[in-house]
Amino acid sequence: MTEHAPTDLLITDVRPYGEDAVDVLVRDGVVTEIGAGLTAPEGVPTLDGGGHVLLPGFVDLHVHLREPGGEESEDVATGSAAAALGGFTAVFAMPNTDPVADTAVVVEHVWRRGQEVGLVDVHPVGAVTVGLEGVKMAELGTMAASRAQVRMFSDDGKCVNDPLIMRRALEYASALNVVIAQHAEDHRLTGGAQAHEGVVASRLGLAGWPATAEETIVARDCALAREAGAALHVCHISSARTVDVLRAAKAAGVRVSAEVTPHHLLLTDGRLTSYDAVNKVNPPLRTAEDTKAMRAALAEGVIDVVATDHAPHASQYKDTEWQAARPGMLGLQTAFSVLVHTMVEPGLLDWRGVARVLSERPAEIGNLPDQGRPIAVGEPATFALVDPEAQWTVRGAALASRAANTPYEGMRLPGAVVATVLRGRITAQDGKVAR
Repeated sequence: MTEHAPTDLLITDVRPYGEDAVDVLVRDGVVTEIGAGLTAPEGVPTLDGGGHVLLPGFVDLHVHLREPGGEESEDVATGSAAAALGGFTAVFAMPNTDPVADTAVVVEHVWRRGQEVGLVDVHPVGAVTVGLEGVKMAELGTMAASRAQVRMFSDDGKCVNDPLIMRRALEYASALNVVIAQHAEDHRLTGGAQAHEGVVASRLGLAGWPATAEETIVARDCALAREAGAALHVCHISSARTVDVLRAAKAAGVRVSAEVTPHHLLLTDGRLTSYDAVNKVNPPLRTAEDTKAMRAALAEGVIDVVATDHAPHASQYKDTEWQAARPGMLGLQTAFSVLVHTMVEPGLLDWRGVARVLSERPAEIGNLPDQGRPIAVGEPATFALVDPEAQWTVRGAALASRAANTPYEGMRLPGAVVATVLRGRITAQDGKVAR
C-alpha cells in the first residue's frame, strides 16, 4: 500500500474565507503559523496563492465511484482525481456496486483502494439491507467495526421502503453512533417514473415522479428517527414541500440533516424537452419553484449541505433512448462553480457560508474530526484554494472522470478550484492531479 504522509508547505498570499491576505505555514500536515511575510524554511516548498480565497477542503457525502464492478464508468482512481480537482478532500462512496458494499470485505476493499490512490479520503458507505433488496438488514455493526470504520449506511438508489426495517436500522444507528442516509422515494407512488410529475412530463408523454413520493418518506423517517434518537440524513432533496417537513422536524428536535445536489440548485425539468438522457436523474429535475426553494433552504440552513450525487455512466448507458438510459450526472468538478453561480453571486451565501455547506457541516454529519476544520494554527492543513473571478467552459471529455455525462456541457461557469491540499500535500493544482 502506498503511504501518503503529511508534509510541509508554505502557502503565500491567500485570503482565508475571502478575508485579509496572509501566508500559511504548514509543518507535518498541520498549520503552525499564519501571518504576513512568512518565509519558507529550508527545503519547504511554496504554493503561490495568487490572492485567491482559501477554504477548508470540501467534503462530499454522496458520490458513486462504481468500484467494484462498474469500472467501465468510474473507479476509485478516476473518481478521486475528479474529486481532488473539484476541491474535495474527502468523499463518501455509495454502496450500489457489484458486489454490493454490504459486508466488511467489500467496504474494506473500497477504503483500501482510496488509501492506495491517496488523492482524497475515501469513506465507503455501507448498505442498510443485504444486496440493497430491502428485505434483510446488513451487518451494520461488522462494517462499522471494520478497518473502513463505516460511518454512514444507505441503500441509495433504492429507498428503504419497509418502515420496520428502517426503524430497526435507525435503532442500530443510534447504538453504533452512525448515520442512516435515506433515498426518499416511495416506489409505490413513482412506479418507475423518470420525470417530475407536472406540465413538462405530461406534454412529453413521460410518466410522472410526484414530489409527494419524497415528502411522505421524509415525514415517516423523521418520526422514526425521533423515536430511535438516531441521526437521519436525507439524500438529494428536490421538492419545496419536503423543505417544510424538514423545517418542522428540526424545530421539534429531530436529529435530521439533508443535502441538495448542485443540479437541483440550478437545473429544471424544462431541460427534458430535448429528450437528452444526460438530464435524466433520480430524483428528477423539478420546477423553477422547487429550485428556488432549494436555494432558500440551503441559505437558511434547513438543508445542511451540498452533496454532488456524482453518478458517472459509460456512454453505452447514457447515449440511448430516454427510457433505457440510467439516471445520474457527473458532479465533482463542477460543484463549486455551480454553487458560486447559484448561491454566491446572488448573495445567498458568503465564503463562510460556502465553507459551512461544502466543508464544515458535511464533516460533522459524516463524523470526520479531521476534515472541515477551521483555517487556524494547530488545525490540519486540508484546503481548497479557489479563484472566484475565474470563468471556464465545461467539457465532459476534459473532465477527470472516466465518464462524460455532465449536464453542463458547453456552459460557462464562474469560479475555479486552483489547488487542493490534503494534510499539507498538494493533491491537485492548475487542473492537474498529483501523481
